[in-house]
Amino acid sequence: MKFNPFNRFEDGPKRTAAQAVSVVVLMGGLAWASVPFYDWFCRVTGFSGVTGVAAAGSDEILDQTVTVRFDASVERDMPWRFKPAQREMEVRIGETALAFYEATNTSDVPIAGTASYNVAPYDAGGFFEKIDCFCFEMQVLQPGETMQMPVSFFVDPDIVDDREGQYVHTITLGYTFHQAPLPEEEQQAALDTRLTPATGPVAGPQDQ
Repeated sequence: MKFNPFNRFEDGPKRTAAQAVSVVVLMGGLAWASVPFYDWFCRVTGFSGVTGVAAAGSDEILDQTVTVRFDASVERDMPWRFKPAQREMEVRIGETALAFYEATNTSDVPIAGTASYNVAPYDAGGFFEKIDCFCFEMQVLQPGETMQMPVSFFVDPDIVDDREGQYVHTITLGYTFHQAPLPEEEQQAALDTRLTPATGPVAGPQDQ
């Protein structure tokens, strides 16, 4: 077998491409296998334009504004309708804003879900701060139930001093709901409801 001195140069791009594909496959596997773990990975690595979490609002509010758009989806085969209550809003940078999403369980059984999220463009993720959000906890909807789900947030004023962030004028906040195992207490409540016999009107003296 002849030695080819150019092999190492040819292998470089191939190796890089293979590594990139491996990362994509790995992230897809993480998202499918465990939504909480996927969110944790995003928080640690900054992958997917992950947002920040703030204990309180900003002390500084600028005159400069940014448009925030809202997106929503559910994983395949999850029997929920999920949509933003507003398509977009214009907010001052540093100002605390409140938005709502609406979810409806279209099935005849209780369904639990957890929401993963991301922000686009990527450069805005580190400056988008959520104070409170339905995505912090698992949500359970009863059959046919519709729920309004709030999220309060602000855009960190530091974005105007960031090399890339200063050019961001529109931010898209997206959520995807994933079906989760129903908590045991909800399973028991659903079972009790099914086992409880239906009761008709109580007969009065005139009916006896």
